[in-house]
Amino acid sequence: MTRRQLTHAQWKFIEPYLPIGRYGPYPERLREQFEGVIWRFRSSAQWREMPAEFGPWATVYGRFRVWRDAGVFTALLEGLIAEGARAGRTDLSLVSVDSTTVRAHHDAAGLRVSKHLMSALEEAAQEQETTRQKGAARRNRTDRPSAGASGADASSA
Repeated sequence: MTRRQLTHAQWKFIEPYLPIGRYGPYPERLREQFEGVIWRFRSSAQWREMPAEFGPWATVYGRFRVWRDAGVFTALLEGLIAEGARAGRTDLSLVSVDSTTVRAHHDAAGLRVSKHLMSALEEAAQEQETTRQKGAARRNRTDRPSAGASGADASSA
């Protein structure tokens, strides 16, 4: 068997978060299966490439899906944060915000642009917007049937 992925102290913390159902897994295989999940994500390998000491890959993958769907990993993370807070080991400098959802001004990103260049860019953007609006107004006029054409057809009949 390979070396353990988790220390005994880490396992004692994690074990209560893992559900043991009426029909399995067997408690003695639970740690190997959890460590198999850890191995899979550390190695970025496919499930089928999992070493045999973690058990059959399909069993470990099935257990991972059950734990994922039951919210075990979310509960484990929340428990880890709570334990860190109780021990006074939380560091709020590690808190992160997903940058894909946060819009910032270009100055906040470190972009430095001279005033002359910025005014030229703003002027070009305004010209582009004006052109777009004129094109939309022109399309609206040509898309509608003209009132004169329908009136001329009616008067000739």
